[in-house]
Amino acid sequence: MPHKTQLYHDVPSTCWPIVYSPEYNITFMGLEKLHPFDAGKWGKVINFLKEEKLIADDTIVVAQEATDEDLLVVHTRRYLNKLKWSFVVATITEIPPVLFLPNFLVQRKVLKPLRTQTGGTIMAGKLAMDRGWAINVGGGFHHCSSDKGGGFCAYADITLTIKFLFERVEGVSKATIIDLDAHQGNGHERDFMHDNRVYIMDVYNRYIYPGDEFAKCAIKRRIELDWGTEDKEYLQKVETHVEGALNEVRPDIIIYNAGTDVLDGDPLGGLAISPQGIIKRDEIVFSTARKREIPILMVTSGGYQKRTARIIADSILNLHNLGFIDEKLSTSSVENPKVELMITECISDLTALSL
Repeated sequence: MPHKTQLYHDVPSTCWPIVYSPEYNITFMGLEKLHPFDAGKWGKVINFLKEEKLIADDTIVVAQEATDEDLLVVHTRRYLNKLKWSFVVATITEIPPVLFLPNFLVQRKVLKPLRTQTGGTIMAGKLAMDRGWAINVGGGFHHCSSDKGGGFCAYADITLTIKFLFERVEGVSKATIIDLDAHQGNGHERDFMHDNRVYIMDVYNRYIYPGDEFAKCAIKRRIELDWGTEDKEYLQKVETHVEGALNEVRPDIIIYNAGTDVLDGDPLGGLAISPQGIIKRDEIVFSTARKREIPILMVTSGGYQKRTARIIADSILNLHNLGFIDEKLSTSSVENPKVELMITECISDLTALSL
C-alpha cells in the first residue's frame, strides 16, 4: 500500500491549478548569487501574474514540502543520507562555499526550498489529472535520479510525480515526458531506462552538460541541437516531434519540462531562441495536448537570465488568453477525458432506458 502523504489532498475549486510557495526562493547571505541560476525567479513569476490580475494569493495552490517518506518513493535512503553532508550539496548545487556551512543551515536554506518545489510538482501531477492542466511555477529538476544529484537538481521531482501517479491515481498507466530544457534530462532518463510505461522526448543542445551517453538510451525521441539554433528551426522541430511523439504513444498525462535556458544569451544553454519563440513553443505544446484532451503538467526548470521570469509569466498569460488554461475550464469535471467519456456513456444509457 502507498504511504500516507500530505501532498495529495483536495484543492478548493476556487483555486487555479497553479502551484507555488514563497519557500521556493533561495536566499542566504548572497550565496545564491554565486550560481548563474536566478534563485528568486519563481517569486518574480508569481508577482508578474498578480500584477496582470491573473491570480491572487487565495487562488494559488500552496506547495507543501516533500517529506523523507515521500522522497523514498524514488530515492534511496543512502542518497538522502548523503545530502546530510554539505560538500555533497555544494557539488550538486555548484555553489562551492556551501561546503563550509553547517548542514542544518544547508537543509533549511538550500534543500528545503528544493524539497518544497518537489512537493509542488507531485501535487501538480494530481491536479493535472483532476483539472486537465497544472503548472508548478518551480520544479523540473531533470538531472537528478534516484541515487545521484547534479546540475542544481537535488531531488527527482519528475520521476517522483510519475511514480506517485502510477501508484495512486486510477487510470494512469502511461506518461510522456516532453523535455525542452536546453540540457539533456539525464536524471529521469536513468530512472525510467527500462520502464516502457514512460515515453521520453528530449530536445537539447548536444554539446553541453551533461552529455550522459548511457542515459540517452532511454530517450524514445531524441532531437539534438547545434550551438546557436534559432526560432525557425527550433519551433519547426518542436512542433513536428511533439505531434510525432503523441502519435506514437497516447499517454494518460504529459509532463512538460519547459526550461527557459534556450533563450538567446543564456550563459549555459548555448541556443538562440527569442522570448517570442519560447512563448510560441509553450503554446505549441499546450495546444497539442489540449487538442488531444491529454492532461498536461508544466514545470519551469532551467533558465539563467534575469529576464526569464518575465518570459515565463508572459507565456502563462498567453496560454490563458488563447484558452489553453482557464479557471472555469479547470474546475469542470469534463476536462478529464476519462470523466467526459463516463458522462457520455451515462447519458446514452439513460436515453436508451427512456426509449
